[in-house]
Amino acid sequence: MNWLNSILVLLVAFIAVFFEATSNTPRHLLGAQIDLLPALMVYASLSSGLFTITALAIFGGLCFDSLSANPLGITILPLFVIGYLIYLRRGLILREQLFAQLVLGLVASAVVPGLILLLLSITRQMPALGFEFVWQWLVMAVGGAVLTPVCFRLFDGLNHALAYRPAVETSFRLDRQIKRGRK
Repeated sequence: MNWLNSILVLLVAFIAVFFEATSNTPRHLLGAQIDLLPALMVYASLSSGLFTITALAIFGGLCFDSLSANPLGITILPLFVIGYLIYLRRGLILREQLFAQLVLGLVASAVVPGLILLLLSITRQMPALGFEFVWQWLVMAVGGAVLTPVCFRLFDGLNHALAYRPAVETSFRLDRQIKRGRK
């Protein structure tokens, strides 16, 4: 397991939740706040282990809920469900393909708010639904789809810059001459 990758994912989750809570610019421009946690969960599911998925769901969910109007802990289960479902099928998913990243980001960013809404309705804390909700859900889904490839590029660049890569050495030297036959 790559501990540096897990630490970087949790650090970016903390920064993303803090930025979402303090910045009103996307909310004023688009009418909705784009959530980065589902995009991070797609990256963690395809690049890390089950420990990182669980840690991101718990840490990111608690941070998000503590700075929003959601009940504390309600975001953990939807994030974990999406992460675990992608983790189960990650051998079949083309991680490096832009289209796969966009589709997974779109689905994750649409399903997580839907599952949160389902959990809120179970706890009888139903928010007001209307045309504004549909617009916000659409903006969140498309925004998450666009931000998912950005997450992949960001973490690939960070891992390239910070992670140790062993030198590839062979026992064959290119300047060595091989003579065959009798001497």
